[in-house]
Amino acid sequence: MLTTLNTPYTDTRAADLAWALGREPLPALATLDLELTGVKLQLRLLGASHQILMEDERATCSETVACMPGSSTPLPLGVAKRVGDWEYQFAARVEVLSPGSFAGRAQELLALVSDHPHGLAGVFPGSPYAFTALLAQRHEGHVHWRTWHAYPQDGQLVATRTRVGVRVPAAL
Repeated sequence: MLTTLNTPYTDTRAADLAWALGREPLPALATLDLELTGVKLQLRLLGASHQILMEDERATCSETVACMPGSSTPLPLGVAKRVGDWEYQFAARVEVLSPGSFAGRAQELLALVSDHPHGLAGVFPGSPYAFTALLAQRHEGHVHWRTWHAYPQDGQLVATRTRVGVRVPAAL
């Protein structure tokens, strides 16, 4: 699903993004509710980037990647944590692209996400390449999501990958 976000473009640069696990739901500009084999997901576009809420009968989890004033947790390259019975893995990278490459990559990602039944993309007013896009799936007992946060003024694209699955106890 593709939507135009009715808010000023507030993310100024990739370095302003922060990561948080376990935050309460923040006000969303657009949402997509999904059920992936017993797991409920809500993909949320925020004025300052994204939040994913995940829930099943055992636990809940929320991931927020956004410009959060006062946050002391910058966007990490990787995180592995236990959340209840789940193993949570997060990775992020920043791509720096030339203007032509950036425009092509932005069009490719927006087409991929907006045409996908488990995708949500929001374009900010003022630039067709200022966007946040989220895509979720369930594969082999794990829930996966990918996100992209575009900063056309700097030619930066922040890509994240998350995987959450039930923790398998170690064999004795």
